[in-house]
Amino acid sequence: MKPAESLWRWSAVDLATAVRQREISCREITTSVLARIEALNPRLNALAEVLAEEALASADAADRQIAAGTQLGPLHGVPVTIKINVDQAGHATTNGVVPLKNNIAHEDSPVVAHWRSAGAIIVGRSNTATYSSRWFTDNGLHGRTLNPWDPDITPGGSSGGAAAAVACGMGALAHGNDIGGSIRYPAYACGVPGLRPTTGRVPAYNPSAAVERSITPQLMSVQGPMARSIADLRLGYHAMARHDERDPAWVPVPLDLPPPPGPIRVALFKHCPGIPIDPAVSAALDSAAQWLQQAGYAVEEASLPDFMEAAALWRTLTVDDSRRNIIAGVEQHGDEAMRQSQRNMLAGMQETDRDGFLDALARRQAIARNWSLFMQTYPLVLMPVSWQRPSPQDADIGTPEQTRALLDAQSPLLATAMLGMPGLSVPTGMAGGVPVGVQLLAWRFREDLLLRAGQAIEDAAHFTPFTDLQPGI
Repeated sequence: MKPAESLWRWSAVDLATAVRQREISCREITTSVLARIEALNPRLNALAEVLAEEALASADAADRQIAAGTQLGPLHGVPVTIKINVDQAGHATTNGVVPLKNNIAHEDSPVVAHWRSAGAIIVGRSNTATYSSRWFTDNGLHGRTLNPWDPDITPGGSSGGAAAAVACGMGALAHGNDIGGSIRYPAYACGVPGLRPTTGRVPAYNPSAAVERSITPQLMSVQGPMARSIADLRLGYHAMARHDERDPAWVPVPLDLPPPPGPIRVALFKHCPGIPIDPAVSAALDSAAQWLQQAGYAVEEASLPDFMEAAALWRTLTVDDSRRNIIAGVEQHGDEAMRQSQRNMLAGMQETDRDGFLDALARRQAIARNWSLFMQTYPLVLMPVSWQRPSPQDADIGTPEQTRALLDAQSPLLATAMLGMPGLSVPTGMAGGVPVGVQLLAWRFREDLLLRAGQAIEDAAHFTPFTDLQPGI
């Protein structure tokens, strides 16, 4: 048995098992993680709010449940973090903007309620980008989050605080959300697995919201987990993906479905005309393809249907929807970096009229049909998370041309979010001092296929998660 002070290193699976067997207490786990937070968070700013007293009280209550012989949930005693853009009762849902600093939630969102009822101990609330709208985690209210591997490289966004926290052991599981890569890209940048579930798989709702979510987030935005292993990711995801009557879009599909006839064919997508690929990303794809083949998958290089059109359609739909809310809010309340990022994102974008927006939604359905047919042949796709290694900080606030290059690099995130598909980011190794990895895709509600294939890659990669900060950070 490892000493109690090192419990922050343990996996969620091992912690839950040891708690259930009464080998360790929930207070011991929480104390270890809070000490880790105290040591690292002031330097990384991954958590905008540390909930030390609340977490210890929850841990003590969890230990009393064990003593009383209460039936325990699958996450009993597991320390987790929650992103500051979802409601957690008693805490501000700030979304990284000053006007919301006192937006105190009076009710838990579904994902918080589900993890709580599964026995999780919430140790902190993770930082996000302003309005959760960048691939860089910085805002005028809570400040900048650093990547634990390299402070000059983005930790990703908008769930960069969640990824940095879980990578460092400031919780065994981290909650995030993804409308255009906000789980998968931070996971990639910080060297942890991250799962974007299918739209409708994990219920979503913020009771504090003044208005209902508009159509684009309803079609594309999801809640999901990050962890330091695929096994932990599965545990956290299963605890999230339960019914909540507050989200009528939740779909009651079993978490595990019959596997396709084997061997499962995997489409390897590693060349996109007009978009350069970093050699380290190409090498990661080649390695992952080899590992999947060794595990019994049939990997074939293939082109994806309507790929660049799907990525462009993401931009059309999200920007036009954002004109009704976020764009004005950023100009009025955002920090200067967020305003410049938004201007660059809008550069060259013509406003779409009502008919144009409806036509774009119709085209989305046609592209989805083409992908659905394609994935009857290839139940899995192996592709980049990004065509480039994790970006330097603020790579989106240079020239509009530089932002356009970033958008092209992130097209594997955009096309798939536009279609409401599940995606899994899996680390494979290091390149130039920062993590690199790959993305696995499946058709809707086949997260089970992603997790099994991701496990095969993780087993072969032998990637060592982050342990300690370099001097100077």
